[in-house]
Amino acid sequence: MLKNIYVTPLNFIKSATSLQQQVRTTFVLKRKYDPPLHKTNEKPRRMRAKNFIYELVEDTLVKKRPNMQVVLKTFVEGVGDKGDVVSMKPHFVYNKLLLPGLAAYNTPENVAKYAKTEAEKSAVKHSSAYAQRTVNMLESIVLAVVMNKDEPWVLEPWHIKASLRKAGFHCREECITLPKERIEGPDLKKESKDFYCTVTINKLEQARLKCRLHHWSTDPSERLPYVLEHWKLQSEPLLDVGSPEKST
Repeated sequence: MLKNIYVTPLNFIKSATSLQQQVRTTFVLKRKYDPPLHKTNEKPRRMRAKNFIYELVEDTLVKKRPNMQVVLKTFVEGVGDKGDVVSMKPHFVYNKLLLPGLAAYNTPENVAKYAKTEAEKSAVKHSSAYAQRTVNMLESIVLAVVMNKDEPWVLEPWHIKASLRKAGFHCREECITLPKERIEGPDLKKESKDFYCTVTINKLEQARLKCRLHHWSTDPSERLPYVLEHWKLQSEPLLDVGSPEKST
C-alpha cells in the first residue's frame, strides 16, 4: 500500500519532466576588466575576482528579427498592390500575408508569376495602398459643419474643407462635391440634420462623407446649448437634400 502511495507521485513527476522542451539561448559577453597577461612558456597568472565580471553585449533572445520580403498576390489595403515586393516584420508577414494566401516568398519565380499583366496595369483600381484606408476613415465619421447663426450664408466647398481640417483631414476644394440642392441659412430647422458630400481621393477613389449642420453665434447669449458627443445621437436627414451621386 505504501509503495503505491509513493510511486504514483513519482510517475507524475517523471511524465511532467519528459514534456519539458529545451530552450537554447545565446548571450554574448565581454570581460569588464582584462585578465593579466603572461609570457610564453610561463605559468598563467591567477585571475582575480574582478576578472570574472562580465558585461552583456547581446542577448539573441530579444534580438530584433530582420524584415521579410514577400511578393503580393493581390491588392492588400495599407500594404501594396499585386506584384509589389514589400518588406515588413516577420510576425505580420506570417499571420496577415502568408497564412491567408495574400503573398508569397520573394523569389525570382514568384516575382515573374505574380507580376501584373498589361491589361491589369491599364485597369487601375487603386491609386495607392493607403487610399482605401482613407476612404474608410472618412466614411466612418460624422463631420460637424459649423455655420454662422447671425449672418446669411450659402454652403460652399471651402466650408467642408475647413471642417475637415478641424477634424484632422486636409484636402483641396476641387476634391469636394456638394449635393445638387442648395443649402443656405441660417435656419434652425436644419440644426443637427445630416447631409452627404463626396470627397475624391487621388482623382480615383471616392468617399461618401456624412456631415451634420450646426449653428454658432459670436454672441454668447445667442449660442445654442452644447451637445456632448453629437455624432453618437440619432439625426434626421436634411430636408430636400440628398447625397451626391458617385461618378463611375
